[in-house]
Amino acid sequence: MECSVPENAQPKDGFALFSDRSVVAMRVNGVLKDLAATVTDADEVEPVTIDSPEGLGILRHSTAHVLAQAVQRINPQANLGIGPPITDGFYYDFGVEQPFTPEDLKAITKEMQRIVREGQRFVRRVVTDDEARAELVDEPFKLELIGLKGANADAAEGASVEVGEGELTIYDNTTRDGEVVWKDLCRGPHLPNTRMIGNGWDLTRIAAAYWRGSEKNPQLQRIYGTAWPSKDELRAYQERIAEAERRDHRKLGAEMDLFSFPDEIGSGLAVFHPKGGIIRYEIEENLRKHLLRNGYDLVNSPHITKKDLFMTSGHLQTYADGMFPPMHLDEIVDDEGNVTRQGQDYYLKPMNCPFHNLIFRSRGRSYRELPLRLAEFGTVYRYEKSGTLSGLTRVRGLTQDDAHIYVAQDQVKEELTTNLNLVLDLLRDYGLNDFYLELSTNEEGNPKFLGEPEQWTTAIETLREVAVESGLELVADPGGAAFYGPKISVQARDAIGRTWQMSTIQLDFNQPDRFELEYTGPDGQKHRPVMIHRALLGSVERFFAILLEHYAGDFPLWLAPSQVVGVPVAEQYGEYLDDVIGQLRAAGVRADVDHSDDRMQKKIRNHTTAKVPVILIVGEQDRAAGTVSFRFRDGTQENGVPVADAVRRIAAAIASHALVLKAGDLA
Repeated sequence: MECSVPENAQPKDGFALFSDRSVVAMRVNGVLKDLAATVTDADEVEPVTIDSPEGLGILRHSTAHVLAQAVQRINPQANLGIGPPITDGFYYDFGVEQPFTPEDLKAITKEMQRIVREGQRFVRRVVTDDEARAELVDEPFKLELIGLKGANADAAEGASVEVGEGELTIYDNTTRDGEVVWKDLCRGPHLPNTRMIGNGWDLTRIAAAYWRGSEKNPQLQRIYGTAWPSKDELRAYQERIAEAERRDHRKLGAEMDLFSFPDEIGSGLAVFHPKGGIIRYEIEENLRKHLLRNGYDLVNSPHITKKDLFMTSGHLQTYADGMFPPMHLDEIVDDEGNVTRQGQDYYLKPMNCPFHNLIFRSRGRSYRELPLRLAEFGTVYRYEKSGTLSGLTRVRGLTQDDAHIYVAQDQVKEELTTNLNLVLDLLRDYGLNDFYLELSTNEEGNPKFLGEPEQWTTAIETLREVAVESGLELVADPGGAAFYGPKISVQARDAIGRTWQMSTIQLDFNQPDRFELEYTGPDGQKHRPVMIHRALLGSVERFFAILLEHYAGDFPLWLAPSQVVGVPVAEQYGEYLDDVIGQLRAAGVRADVDHSDDRMQKKIRNHTTAKVPVILIVGEQDRAAGTVSFRFRDGTQENGVPVADAVRRIAAAIASHALVLKAGDLA
């Protein structure tokens, strides 16, 4: 709904314009404002409801203010940091002498409930810098933020919710009789009053955080929370979080004996155990089949290289903070300590593209060879800060399913379209079907982005055309491009609705210039190719983690580390099962017989818990008839299946990459 104030009408506030109680703020001429703000007859006014993205942000930021007020009621000496809304919630940072405890959270929650019930109003007040400093003289972190007002507001994480490029404002929390009981430096807007926060909120956890995100600054205590328009929505969110915790790939990885991060190796460096290794093999082998069917050439490159290569590529100028320190090698020193040959700096590679450029440049190229598609499972190393590491989703050593495609200018769009379709087909192999696209572009004037503006404009528009023609939703990501060119990212939603960035396709007019790549065209002249960077899965490690959480460890038959286990009803049927399992192994199936002394029912429970897709059970009837009985993970069964049919059906289900198996699926 859009509202224009009638001509000649008196200025009104948002309360007079909107009677709907779900409206918590308004957008006036495109700017978010409190409902208490006045509008004129020239203003275009739109309501902001509490369940909209903007409304949720306002609800969560208002709840963060109540959190801060509650903390200072309990501990008046606590200094205020910042309290921005974040995805699904909010946080507030505090300077306190002692870390918060779970018992503190209970007391803070009770105090917040009191403040919510009091129905305090959030009242906006414009102040000068000097007035703000006088009022907040006991708040050192707020005083620092005042100095950041303007273009430097983003220099502190989350500071833009407190100070911006315009006027400086303080929000007073006032009682119903107008008494100011608390205040905070803030841009707003806020809910009209605390009662509108309701009971759909909760405090979730405590963490330490450095002021302005720098380890050089004081360490603060951070309290996280979540807020929703209703108690039911809060419960639904809590159930989603609980399900996500049950699916946590780090927990499942340990329970299923898939991978680990030994301290002896170092942070962010994983080893894959035999069960994890076979899943990884299947992922890589499936991708190789897709690559070979689509005209890719497989290449390999070393893990380290001399400094000059990364100077040519531009990585050392733009990505040095993400690279491991150099190793100084090849220096020769005589017996007297004199350097007789200068050494050179070598770096662990953070990217594969410079190596592929050298392969392209290794000999003359003709237009007849284009598109030239070079693919590699290339292990790269990136110096991620320890605080950013997170299981397999953020590591220091990762293997990219990397490819670089060299095309003529008139081949760009077709190749981009082909690659996007390849990405979507591959992800559907794994049961990922809910996609949207993100277009990451540069920021004009930012020296991080290399190349001419005209090249960027052409590349962005080409990617945009391909994305739009795919028919998928397209979301803008300003400033998110790589330093050498824009990109399309495929975002996929998993089984519980979470979004993951999966595949990226990047267009690069820059690297071919830096490496002086050329091919001979049909006119006999030298031409510069265009380069496409693309990773279908991203990194194998991260994709492994996403699949583990997507399936909750219940991998489909073709990916499962143990595909079939035979369970004899009694010991005397073990030999018959050995023969059946031998036939399955000969057909390429990962299969074993459980000859342990456990009772049959316990064996079935153990292998069901271990997430084995198919259990074959054999008793006297099966042995006499030359059959087996299927039992699937969901508890369904299919009895009396001839052995030859069982082998054929299992092998066929693996070959077809069937995602779910139950009785009747192996017909």
